[in-house]
Amino acid sequence: MIHPDWLRSFLAFAETSSFTAAAKRLHLTQPAVHMHVKKLAEALSTELYRRRGRALILTSAGERVVAHARDVIEREALLKAELDGVDDAPVVLAGGEGAFLYVLAEGVRAIARMSDVRLRLLTAPAEGAVDAVRSGRAHLAVAVLPELPEGVEGRALVRAGAKVVMPRGHALAKRRRLIPRHLDGQTLILPPRGRPHREAVLKALDEAGARAEVSVEAHGWEVLMRYAGLGLGVAVVNGVCVPPRGLVSRPFAGLPRVTYWLLHRPDGLQRDAVRRAHDALVAHAPKP
Repeated sequence: MIHPDWLRSFLAFAETSSFTAAAKRLHLTQPAVHMHVKKLAEALSTELYRRRGRALILTSAGERVVAHARDVIEREALLKAELDGVDDAPVVLAGGEGAFLYVLAEGVRAIARMSDVRLRLLTAPAEGAVDAVRSGRAHLAVAVLPELPEGVEGRALVRAGAKVVMPRGHALAKRRRLIPRHLDGQTLILPPRGRPHREAVLKALDEAGARAEVSVEAHGWEVLMRYAGLGLGVAVVNGVCVPPRGLVSRPFAGLPRVTYWLLHRPDGLQRDAVRRAHDALVAHAPKP
């Protein structure tokens, strides 16, 4: 039998990477927390962490136990809240800055208007957002992924193409739609090397026999578009992006559409607040 106190101690240890800090958080002694974690490992017959130099690193089994611990503790808190007639725990939504700005904004606004649902945003790249849901640090996540990851459930929220952003007076702005050969000889603003979007753009240009120079490499759609506004080149961005004032965008054909997935854990929508937040994000998803 696994005692709830063992799970609480292990979760505090995992989140602080320190038995001393975990003990301080739980108002226990350090030996008591260490004993709880030891008993938990013995009950599960597995190693929960390893020492790497001075650091204590969770094993893969330890990471799974952390997710389970969060789930057990949250369910216990929700049960108490239901019995008390109060559910004020925040719904945690993970995603990247681009997703929060251009995919989730209207949904977040709708949730914020719900008097009985509190929302907390957790900024994380795609891999981090998926991990946040798997580990229980987030109830919901939105991420651009080629397919639905293992260990989570979800739905395709938005499928978006690409667009080219430039000043209104740019020569390319005269066209209603751009294809890779139109970018021949242009100066581009793109994400850094190795990023899927950049590689897809350069591959499309190469296949079309177009040559372009990358003048600026930067993370974040907002930054790319801002530099286009400074006249440093044209920015090739995700189709959900909204150009700042003074800039225009044109659809860019030749790139595969990407999918923003709305993710949650199995059985993760049983809580009313999470389900309502999920449904609001679906209802207010953009239609690029």
